[in-house]
Parts: sequence; C-alpha cells; structure tokens
Amino acid sequence: MPLTVNEIFSISQKYSSISAIIIFILAIIGNAINILVFTSFRAFRNNQCALYLIVEALANLFQLTIYFFIYLFVLTHSQDSGASSIIWCKLRASLIIISTLVAFSSICFCTIDQYLSTSHRYFFRQLSTIKLAYILLAIAFVFALLQSIPFAVFSDIQGSVCTVFNPSMTAYISSFYYPVLSGLLPVMITSMFSLLAYRNVRQIVRRQVPIVRRRLDQQLTAMVLVRVIALVILSVPYISQRMFVFITKVNPTNLVMYAIVSLVGSFTTSFFNLNCAISFYLFVAVSRRFRRQVKYVLSKKFCLQWRRWCCRGDNQVNPMRNARPMESSGDVE
Repeated sequence: MPLTVNEIFSISQKYSSISAIIIFILAIIGNAINILVFTSFRAFRNNQCALYLIVEALANLFQLTIYFFIYLFVLTHSQDSGASSIIWCKLRASLIIISTLVAFSSICFCTIDQYLSTSHRYFFRQLSTIKLAYILLAIAFVFALLQSIPFAVFSDIQGSVCTVFNPSMTAYISSFYYPVLSGLLPVMITSMFSLLAYRNVRQIVRRQVPIVRRRLDQQLTAMVLVRVIALVILSVPYISQRMFVFITKVNPTNLVMYAIVSLVGSFTTSFFNLNCAISFYLFVAVSRRFRRQVKYVLSKKFCLQWRRWCCRGDNQVNPMRNARPMESSGDVE
C-alpha cells in the first residue's frame, strides 16, 4: 500500500529529529575527545595536521549545534525555525556556510600538509610550517565569511520555507557552490593529496627519518586517509540532492514530489551531518596508537585531574612516585 503525503512528511520529520539527536551526541563526544587528545600530547603540539584537525572539529561542533537546534525547533513547534524570523533565516544560512567551508578547508589543508611533510624533497618539507598553517586558516575563514554574505543577503522566507529564491543566486549555488566549492574541489584535493601522502609514507622507511617522526607521520596519514574516504562517501549524496533541489525548483504545491524530495533530503542531510561527527570513531578504528592515546588522556590525565578537583579539600599527603609518565613513551606519542 503506497504511503500518503502526510505519512511521508511524518517519516521525514521523525527521522530528521531522531538522527539529529543521535548525531549531535556522537559529535559532542567524538569531537571533544579529538580536541582533548590533539591538545594534550607534545607530539601534536605545533603540528600543522593536528591543528587543522582541531579546527575541523570545532567547525563541525559549531555546524551540528546549529542543525540540532533547527531540528529541535521543528520537533517542538512543528515548523521551520527560519520561517519564524527573517534575521535568524539569514543568520543561520551565513553561519552554516562559514562552518562548512572552514571544515572543508581544514581537511584539504591537512591532506596537503601531510603530503608536504612526508615528501622526500627537502623543499616541500620546508613548506610545511605552523606559521603557514595559521595563515591558511585565516585566509580560509575570511574566504568563508565573504562567501556567506550573499547567502545572508538573498535568503528569504516564502510561505513556511527559509531559503534562497533569487534566480541569479540560485544559479550560482547550483552551478558553482555545491558542485565545485563544497563538492568537486574538496573531494578532488583531499583524495589526491591523501593518496600521495600515503605513497610517501610507504616509502619513508627507506629514508633516514627519526622513528618518532616516522610513527607520527604514519599515524596521521592513515587517519587522514580514512577521514577523506568517509568525507567523499557521506558528502556526495547530500551535495547531489542539494543541486537537484536548486536546479529543478520543486514546487511546494506538488505535494507528492515535494514530500519525496523532503524525505530524500532528510537521509542525505543526516549523512552529511554524520560526516561531521564520525572523525573520532574512524581514528579509533584505524589507528591502534590513537586508541592508546585516547585511553591515556581519559584514564590518566582527565580522570586524575577530576579526582584532584573533587578531592582538593583532602589534606592527606601521598608519597610521590617516580614512575616515568606514559606520555613520554614513544609508543603513545
């Protein structure tokens, strides 16, 4: 028995709400631990790739927080939050564009840096510096900010929908923003440079590279490669669906078509949001060394600090232990 239009809309709304809550919880936990690990170990400090991954995690958290409150508003008020305020309609479009482009830029820069830092050519390795990383991130933020301005200007409310209706802006979105800027360009850059970096790491054993640096390069390259694979798989359906919406301009009066597009959009949006939440779990799955680092940070550093904070009123004096900290071990760092 075919589903009615109301049933399709109901399924779409329920799926969006449930998936948003689950993905938001996964993102909070995963991205927070990523930031904690990358800021806790000396091996990751002043490391360009770690810096890019920290910025990506922050951008992902910011973006998913916006999406979560959008779905929460729909769940509690049964309408789009953007349709209730023109200011919020414009602001949320701008903020989502900024966080999306900053996250994409960070992972692109990360793959390029891994290729440069693992290259056998000294000139390329010299280009991989923390100073350049800060400059590139600043440029990426300014570029994302400039890109967000037209979205804020042309976002409007018609009926109960908050989106871009201007024909010229719609043409730009469908012909450049989704297919190139947030689609083909980051996919091509991340895919190409992650594979090149992986090839460099396979050959790094032949060169005279300190074992600590070699292990770090192998770890980061494997983590970045699996991150890029997930980026491609989870982003392409969403980008394709958004292009279809802007190109075909589905009329809301065609309820059946509009309901189907809405349902497909719910699935592809959840995939795209999952892409922002899954990095930590991919890193844990692919890198045994990262699993040890996470275990050390959570069990030794975080829990120890928590105990000290909880028991700071205790005047008991414990003898000092001269055990060598695990962080200094090359197996963790």
